[in-house]
Parts: sequence; structure tokens; C-alpha cells
Amino acid sequence: MGNMIQLILMSVGMMVAMVLGYAALSGPSASKEGGRRLQSVRFRHSDSAMDKVEAQYRKTLAARKPRTMKIAGSGSRMEALELRLHRTGKGWTLSQYLYFSGGLALAVLVIVYLKTGAPLMALGAGVLIGGGIPHMLVSRAINKRVDNFTTRLPDALDLLVRGLRSGLPVTETLGVVASELPGPVGEEFKLVTDRIKVGRTMEDALQDTADRLNMPEFNFFCITLAIQRETGGNLAETLSNLSDVLRKRAQMKLKIKAMSSESKASAYIVGSLPFIVFALIYWINPVYLSKFFVDERLIIAGLGGLTWLGIGSFIMAKMVNFEI
Repeated sequence: MGNMIQLILMSVGMMVAMVLGYAALSGPSASKEGGRRLQSVRFRHSDSAMDKVEAQYRKTLAARKPRTMKIAGSGSRMEALELRLHRTGKGWTLSQYLYFSGGLALAVLVIVYLKTGAPLMALGAGVLIGGGIPHMLVSRAINKRVDNFTTRLPDALDLLVRGLRSGLPVTETLGVVASELPGPVGEEFKLVTDRIKVGRTMEDALQDTADRLNMPEFNFFCITLAIQRETGGNLAETLSNLSDVLRKRAQMKLKIKAMSSESKASAYIVGSLPFIVFALIYWINPVYLSKFFVDERLIIAGLGGLTWLGIGSFIMAKMVNFEI
């Protein structure tokens, strides 16, 4: 049995090494690189207004500082975690999150060890639940705040349009939005106006908020202001069109959510059913499944089943996840 485990580990290691080697040595696609060069030449020498606007759009994107990746990079996991906690809008601190995760992991580890007597399984369950449940709670809070923000952002843009058409400057209309709209939209625009009051430029203030939120909708707003400042034009009309686009985008998301709800429910049921059946059988007759924690053959079979279940869950998640 020891030889079988070694063979499995060697096979997995060889497969991972082959995948990493292919990813490192494959290099960029020559056809894609040629297409990028032809596109850049077309943008540089074309007289079309649409091409000029798109070229300015790409130039603005390239000039934006990727400070979110600097904050949330691999060299500073704690700053990345602090950024996630800040995006929830709940006022949770890093120490509270770590204490909750550690306490939950320790409680699960003790309970599982007292029930099964398997230290490795207890450690794995403690790490999985102690790290997974807080992460899911934070992600849920972030998604809820993001949905609230994207729902109210078109109203904020309409308010900006009315302020601009009445003759107010952009900075004043941002202050009106911060004071009139409740929820995360008003909070974020209030932070923007506060940065402008202490001497930051409007572009830098909006850039800080865009880096922290990391939302396509707000990025569209920032890029629209940057392009309008470079190329000129009617800002009120541009923001009005952007508001209409964001509303249609939200409607499309709701349609996709409704169309994929049945598939998501099926995926949740299929993915959770093995764990529910295992827990029920273990609760009714623990002796029947106790060998899964001590017998090497059953441990390997269980790990293989979990691996294939994870692959299937990943495929089902990709099938029902649509990005627009």
C-alpha cells in the first residue's frame, strides 16, 4: 500500500511539473501578437472618429496605475485581506477576522478529533472550515454591497447629468451625489469629495476609489471622465449614455441570473448531496463509516472521490457562470 501511495504522489507531481513547464515555455501566441500590432497601426493612422476614441480609451487604460495589484499582491497578503474587509463596508478589522477564523478552526478541530480520533482529518477540517466560512461571509458581504452600489450608480449618474446641465461644475455635482444618495454610492462619493477638498485632483481621487472597489461599472465612469477631459465634448450627454448602458447591463445580469437559476440549484444539490448522505449515515451508524478514517485504501478512495467531485463542481460552476 505504501508503494501505491508513493506512485500516486509521483504521478501527480509529474503532471503538475509538466503543466508548469508548458506554461513557462509556451510563450505568447504569434498570431495574437501580430493582430495586436496591426490594430495599433490602424488606431495610429486612422482618420475615423470611432478609432480615435478607442485609441484614447486604450491609452487611458494603459495610463491608469494598477495600485490594486500592488496592494493585493502576493508580497502582502495581509494588505489584500484588509482591502477585502474594507470593501464589505461593515467596519470589520483584521484582528477580528483572524481571531474569528482561529477560534472557529480550533473549535472544529477539537470536535472532529473527539468524534473520530483522526488527527489529520481533524486538522484538515479545522483549516478548511476555519478559513472557508469567514472567507465566504466576507465574499457575501462584498457581493451584497457591490450589488447595492451597481443598482444605485445609474441614479448617481442621472443626478450628475442634471447638475451639469444646470451649470454646476463636476466637483460640485459629486458633492451633491454624496449628500443626496444613501448607501454605498453616497459613502464612496463622499470619500471622493473629501480627497478633493484636501488637495487631491479629481482623477486621483476617483482612481483611489476605483482601485479599492475594483468594479467594472465604476471603472467605466472613471474612464469616461478621463476620455472626456482629453477629447472634449458634452460630458452631460456622455454620462447620460453611460447611465443607460449601465441600466441595460444590470437588466442583462438579472435575465442571466433568472435563466441560470435552475442549473445553479441543480449544481448545488448534486455537489452537496454526497456530503449530506455521508453525514447522515455517520450520524445513524458511525461504525459503518469509521474505517474511512483509519483504512488506507478507503482514505485513498475517499480522496479520489473528493477530487473528482471537486472537478465536477468546478465544471458545473463554469457552465452556469456568465460574464457580461
